[in-house]
Amino acid sequence: MAAFSGKERNNRLNNMQNEMFDVLVIGGGITGAGIALDAQTRGMKTAVIEMQDFAAGTSSRSTKLVHGGLRYLKQYEVKMVAEVGKERAIVYENGPHVTNPEWMMLPLYQGGTFGKFSTSLGLRLYDFLAGVKWSERRKMLGRDETLTKEPLLKKEGLKGSGYYVEYRTDDARLTIEVIKKAVEAGANAVNYTMAKQLIHNNGKLVGVETQDLISGATRTIMARRIVNATGPWVDSLRELDNSKRGKTLRLTKGIHLVFDGSRFPLQQAIYFDTPDGRMIFAIPRDGKTYVGTTDTDYTGDMINPGMTEDDRDYILKASNFMFPELNLTASDVESSWAGLRPLIYEEGKSPSEVSRRDEIFHSPSGMLTIAGGKLTGYRKMAETVTDLLVRELTSEGQGPYKSCSTKGMPISGGDLGGSAQFPSFIRRRKEQGARIGLSPDAAEQLARRYGTNVQAIFEQIPELRRESAHYDLPVEVYASLIYGIEHEMVVKPADYLIRRTGALFFDLDWVKRYKTSIIQAMAERLGYSETELRMYEADLDHALKTAVTPASE
Repeated sequence: MAAFSGKERNNRLNNMQNEMFDVLVIGGGITGAGIALDAQTRGMKTAVIEMQDFAAGTSSRSTKLVHGGLRYLKQYEVKMVAEVGKERAIVYENGPHVTNPEWMMLPLYQGGTFGKFSTSLGLRLYDFLAGVKWSERRKMLGRDETLTKEPLLKKEGLKGSGYYVEYRTDDARLTIEVIKKAVEAGANAVNYTMAKQLIHNNGKLVGVETQDLISGATRTIMARRIVNATGPWVDSLRELDNSKRGKTLRLTKGIHLVFDGSRFPLQQAIYFDTPDGRMIFAIPRDGKTYVGTTDTDYTGDMINPGMTEDDRDYILKASNFMFPELNLTASDVESSWAGLRPLIYEEGKSPSEVSRRDEIFHSPSGMLTIAGGKLTGYRKMAETVTDLLVRELTSEGQGPYKSCSTKGMPISGGDLGGSAQFPSFIRRRKEQGARIGLSPDAAEQLARRYGTNVQAIFEQIPELRRESAHYDLPVEVYASLIYGIEHEMVVKPADYLIRRTGALFFDLDWVKRYKTSIIQAMAERLGYSETELRMYEADLDHALKTAVTPASE
């Protein structure tokens, strides 16, 4: 099969139209990626198409936490807390390079939503339901200890805090590593490929007419089963299938603001309640602090949701409420992102009250739709969907298929022998990086981003020095870019600068410094036409602008 390369998209698409798949997954976010991995590793011939880049929708725009949803205990969603809480550890162990423990503080205030006794009880129940290991079980901190850990907190009325572990992740890299693992197992996956029409035969869904959004070419892909994992677009696909009835989606929007650490020097991740009763995260990451999220109903452009002035001001007001010494203003916002939550509509509930549970719809045509759910529960959702696929395909004489094996399966880059080995892995890669002329910081950054796949990058660095100098790029940046093109189906500059590195969110100055050189290198490596070059430049400029400029209401 063709390499998972941006240069090999056409070959992959041509191969796909000449094969009969057991399963075609429409949607290349974390849910579709998880289903593809599970189905392929059970023995199903599996394909994935994504109309944008992988993870370009909700799966790169979350709060970037693999968390158990402590607040759902308040809504009595005990089963969901138990399930996703246990999944946190599985996601971490399978990919410790993209997920890591983060001690979270829940400050307690006089007259606040959370009392000391109820918080202690809630966190104890949370530990029990989620199966939290002893070293990460909750602690209750007094006022002085709380302020020692985070001096920026509002001091008036502070009684103490609850202290517990969540898991921070890079949501887009988690998604691409799961997709890569599926491809390594034999799945076929292609980005920028839209499901234009559904093909039915005697009322049964048998294939999809696709359009390549890069070349414009149309192709037909046939499959015994088609899974709709398109997130915010699931109802649009159900309409194409003439099966949109009963429950429907309710889209809500959440935005996050990013501040430089010099302006918002947060030491400790904080989960705090706002004056209007919502909960918000403030999280330090790589010299920055990001804060979010809002939760408002949304009916606008699903591909390009943006921060509005009201969104921005809400987060600023909440931040200044909890961290009053900072006096943050709009000019302090360095970057932002906005994402959509595809929730199942529930009459009479506010956006924050709507359940985050996933749900499967089975249409008369045979299409399976997976809607709702949380990033944390992606693997379990995939297992549920794939169990259904196994039963249906087996009843038609297909198979036999293996049982689910993803619970203990490292994702691409995660072959470390477990999370306990990660510190020593990083130490060895820093030593290896020094031997090929990399700084300790550069070597560590690459190792943390790519996990065990960093070896492929390190091996290329000596022979890429001359080319990297030609493009006036540091060799570690150029080698990372080439790896993205050759092994992560990077097609456009935004793929690399937003979803493969997160740089547009967390290092805007870096993007501005290197974007021209990166675009030039990509244009020559991928053979952009002049029209494509101008279009991709404009797309990136638009992304840079919307990261800092509010959209119209």
